Amino acid sequence: MRLIGKGFLILFLSIISAFSYADVFYWEDEQGKKHFSDRKHKDSVKVSIIPTESYYPIKRIYDGDTILLENGTKLRLLGINTPEVSKRDKIADEGGEEAKQWLIAKLKGAKIKLRYDIEHKDKYGRVLAHVFTKNNEHINLQLIANGLAIVNIYPPNLKYVDKLIAAQQQAELQQLGLWDMPAYAVKNVNDFDSEKHKGWQRISGTVTRIKQARKYNYLYLSPQFALKIARNSEKLFVDLNDYLGKTIEARGWVRKNKQNYHLLIRHPSAIKILK
Repeated sequence: MRLIGKGFLILFLSIISAFSYADVFYWEDEQGKKHFSDRKHKDSVKVSIIPTESYYPIKRIYDGDTILLENGTKLRLLGINTPEVSKRDKIADEGGEEAKQWLIAKLKGAKIKLRYDIEHKDKYGRVLAHVFTKNNEHINLQLIANGLAIVNIYPPNLKYVDKLIAAQQQAELQQLGLWDMPAYAVKNVNDFDSEKHKGWQRISGTVTRIKQARKYNYLYLSPQFALKIARNSEKLFVDLNDYLGKTIEARGWVRKNKQNYHLLIRHPSAIKILK
């Protein structure tokens, strides 16, 4: 997108403010013709944009947390994760199809508005947002409240975190959805089997040792299994030494490196102190 005529200004500002997050520049040429562009011109001035609230129709729902809008934008719901649905080379995770069908039924024929956080896109180029209906229903939150998704926080995106965590605690207490599914039952660290236990897991154990490295802190639940917390995320947590000797439940995706396992913890919501 380079030069934009005056007649396209409203459409241009709407697209820029909602999805591309670029600056907008304005200038007049020697003939007095007005130009708007997302690229700076030597005679241009930056235009201030006041975003308007827009509603977008949906073209396709891939799964419980990924949507394709009619304008071609691929959208990933922020702050949550739903189980995977079946693909050509992979069977569905337990609860994946339920989350997708709930979202399809909920948003059938609807238009949605988006509310953003600090990061507007992920590493795959998907737009990151919280989704609301015209009735102001917070879809991300409702998926959590119905036990169809789990809280999955990626700092610095912390909008609505307290509400999401509270909704998850209530869904877990009531054993709704995935909180009552065998695939997501808590597994003791000594019983964990990477060949049998795939995807998102809940692992329990006692923190026996804490190791500090240059980029990460490691909280060991066994000699071969550690929770991995980035040093630049420490400020989000209590003093990590407070976990020492505590029996906890850690939630996330387990990775294997040779004979050792680690589970990356990005936010305190992924650790539950049991005793």
